[in-house]
Amino acid sequence: MTRGKFIALEGGEGTGKSTQARLLAEWLAGQGLDATVTREPGGTPGAEAIRSLLLAPPGEGWGSRAEALLFAAARSDHVEKLILPAMEDGKWVVCDRFVDSSRAYQGGAGELGDDAILRLHDIGSKGVRPDLTLLIEVPAERVAERLALRDGGNADAIGGRDADYHRRVGETFREIAARDPDAFALIDGTGTIDEVQSRIRSVVAPLVTGQS
Repeated sequence: MTRGKFIALEGGEGTGKSTQARLLAEWLAGQGLDATVTREPGGTPGAEAIRSLLLAPPGEGWGSRAEALLFAAARSDHVEKLILPAMEDGKWVVCDRFVDSSRAYQGGAGELGDDAILRLHDIGSKGVRPDLTLLIEVPAERVAERLALRDGGNADAIGGRDADYHRRVGETFREIAARDPDAFALIDGTGTIDEVQSRIRSVVAPLVTGQS
């Protein structure tokens, strides 16, 4: 059996990753591929339980180190119990966020540094990386409009952080992608949902052709 592919969608808040991940999985299924869509943190019962702790934390919330450890634990369970088994079964996995989000949020904006996040990933998830990472980029002013519509003032513990934090997240994403251009495809996230999906499909199509 041919091993499946692993595609991650990354970007800051309000860039449309969840919608685009779902549409991409639907398109892959239309190409005759067995595709599953999942998310981080989450995807398995254990990881979803950790997600609840991260997005609605008890008490005063988590510091950057504790937050990074929780994300790494959720990802470890996700990789072991869903992502790798699905790929071994020949399925394509489309994931809304993966380790590069931890690199951008906790490593960059949270100031833990990239090396610390990658060490945690090596320990928890054996350094598993996507076959392709799609970094969706949207101008900050457009993101603010989308978040106002999406959250209505009720953002979660991470999405509700200040503009400077999210600016540093975006900067770190761009730095990570620039250091590893073969692993990333930059996607213009402006325009309609269908326009963005078309850009994504054009980038993913060679992977589909190569496995058909």
